[in-house]
Amino acid sequence: MIIRSFRCPLVTTPINVGADVWICARAFIGPGVHLGDGSIAGAGAIVMKNVPPWTIVAGNPAVPVKERKLENH
Repeated sequence: MIIRSFRCPLVTTPINVGADVWICARAFIGPGVHLGDGSIAGAGAIVMKNVPPWTIVAGNPAVPVKERKLENH
């Protein structure tokens, strides 16, 4: 039996997380993704594209669910 060893270098790309972002349990954020300020990645979401500010995404692949709005205090 011949066992071949493949050498694959680890390529890393930063993930940019804006202010007031919430990444829920088991969400996966892909390499190079930017999460805009105030965005939310729902539980178990697979986020492979940039998320606009104040947007909630969910699913696999993650898609926008709704716009996040905060009430004034």
